[in-house]
Amino acid sequence: MNKSGHVLNGALLAIGLGAILAVDPTAGPVLAGPDGTVTPESVAIVAREIGVSVAKLSLPITLGALFPDVDTAFGRHRKTLHSLPVLGVFLAFPFLFGNLQYVWIGVATHYFLDMVGSKRGIALFHPLSDTEYNLPTGVATSSAWATRVTLLITGVELAALTTVHYYVFALDTSLADVMATIGI
Repeated sequence: MNKSGHVLNGALLAIGLGAILAVDPTAGPVLAGPDGTVTPESVAIVAREIGVSVAKLSLPITLGALFPDVDTAFGRHRKTLHSLPVLGVFLAFPFLFGNLQYVWIGVATHYFLDMVGSKRGIALFHPLSDTEYNLPTGVATSSAWATRVTLLITGVELAALTTVHYYVFALDTSLADVMATIGI
């Protein structure tokens, strides 16, 4: 995908994931106040919680979605910063340093978008191998279909993140807690 596709993907992921993390589906009716009725105040509270969550996620996810394309300025594009070792660094960062918790989501979804949405693919195992991996679903980055494919893939990513958040582990759980839960 092109840079505007990655910005669109990152922004929509931040909005969608912000809503997913802000709304607890086990808490009963989302918009209802303490007495069970929907009021302007209860709607405002939920809107504020979603807004704060989106604001917290916008910068790290969008930066993560754009970071792999820094290799257009140095190295080899879709190789140098489009590999599993680079993703591993972003996954380890919150565990080691306690920050950048959501940047890995932007990086991972950038990879997914390039593999599924573009014809070229990415070199997942660089520097060990320069073989580029993709799926036959991709379109040229200059195609009239590129934005539609980006939106479709973003929807799939949000569905997957929602499933993980509600059925596997909460995405706002610290990496250390997730590692302890799975026994690592």
